[in-house]
Amino acid sequence: MDGTLVDTERLWWDAVEQVAGRPLTDADQPEVLGRPVEHTADWLAADGGRTGAELAAALHHAFAVRVHDRIVPRPGALDLLTALAAAGVPIALVTASPRAVADIVLDALGAGRFAVSVTADDTGRTKPAPDPYLAACRALGVDPRACVAVEDTPTGVASAEAAGCAVLAVPSLAPIAAAPGRTVRDSLAGVTPEQLAALVAGPAPEAADAPAPASVPEAAAPVLRVMSWNLWLGGSEVRDHRAKQLRAITESGADVVGLQETAEHAAPELAAALGWHHHRAGVNLGILSRHPITAVHGDPHVGFYGATGVRVRIAPGHEVDVWTAHLHYTPYGPYEADFDGLAAETLIAHEDVRLGQLREALRRIEECATEGVPVVLTGDFNCPSHLDRPEVAWPVTLAAAEAGFADSFRAAHPDPAAEPGATWSPVHRFHEDGSGRPEPQDRIDYVLHRGGLTVRDSRTLVLGTPHPWPDVADNDWPSDHAAVITSFVREA
Repeated sequence: MDGTLVDTERLWWDAVEQVAGRPLTDADQPEVLGRPVEHTADWLAADGGRTGAELAAALHHAFAVRVHDRIVPRPGALDLLTALAAAGVPIALVTASPRAVADIVLDALGAGRFAVSVTADDTGRTKPAPDPYLAACRALGVDPRACVAVEDTPTGVASAEAAGCAVLAVPSLAPIAAAPGRTVRDSLAGVTPEQLAALVAGPAPEAADAPAPASVPEAAAPVLRVMSWNLWLGGSEVRDHRAKQLRAITESGADVVGLQETAEHAAPELAAALGWHHHRAGVNLGILSRHPITAVHGDPHVGFYGATGVRVRIAPGHEVDVWTAHLHYTPYGPYEADFDGLAAETLIAHEDVRLGQLREALRRIEECATEGVPVVLTGDFNCPSHLDRPEVAWPVTLAAAEAGFADSFRAAHPDPAAEPGATWSPVHRFHEDGSGRPEPQDRIDYVLHRGGLTVRDSRTLVLGTPHPWPDVADNDWPSDHAAVITSFVREA
């Protein structure tokens, strides 16, 4: 971050001087540079007068003002980030700065430019240890040997090379020599994604005698992270819901997000804030994509329930269709099974509305399908899976399976007892009728897939510990559903 993308150390130094009310000296550097805000605040608090918490708040404010007013990107840095995004190359920020500092800079640069950020607070050891780069590669779902680390210090170079990354070094203060697997340039100006790709395709010119990197065909295959998320009336039940939605999407590491209950405006507003592509259909459905959208599918005027889709280019020569669907919420099978004790045949019969909606979505998917293009179907189906409650042949998920769609969460976690994966509901713990009956916790949100995709991992996501309904206004998680996130590898 600092020295490669932006210069912030002087801004931080100036902020500390302002809050301390005195000039800093070289003797103060160990307490100021490379330290968490809280450490520097506690150090200043030792002089008395203000608490560490008060000083930390003052430092945050003073630094944030400087970053937003005076931050200057390094030459070529933003152009390269923009070109990588256009080429569909995911980017991780790996910094030895603490999270509090990195987040301020990320806000100024545009956090949506980065799929992942790893700070000094996120690993047991920071640079020059390999831990930060290894953590970033795990989060991206790629082999380090398929990555290029862009660094400006010998410490950062040592970290990246220890992790196994190729390195493009652009020295800022201390000189960096060329070496096998390492390319050195004076500036990022003019650097292209194609030049970075060449660094992992074989040795750099100044390292021509070094052995070529090992072949890693699976790691080189494009990785796609797809998230399904019901926003709950657009998020309107929770204060500052848009900011909280942005945080959730950013922290999820998702590349494409299938949205339901968008309240019409969520998709374009989130896309604008993230700097992503989007598609909006009707008043309830939307899709966000870090990657370019090359086609849109389905009825753009779809009703509150239904499905819509897009085709995204995740890498040159690699496209994937991603759909999002929302099915009717009543009658709700888990209530009828758990509260009313209805027989399996009655439960199955009561799925007719949802089954019809899903079959219509599957029909549209078939109309738009292209041979060789994988399909991902996300959605809030409002019904359990036959894989989770096998005593009932729940027809909606069975119909998806019969159409060739696999359940990515169950592919990653085959045992529902060991990993229930419930998405309904992190805020509804007891039935809202006041009876005190526990709310059935079921998996009703899905990321399904077929053709040319391998599941690498799948998980549910809820940030914080949400307060139960109705005291939800201040929740960090702005939804009544958990999200589902699956990482796929696009097969060759």
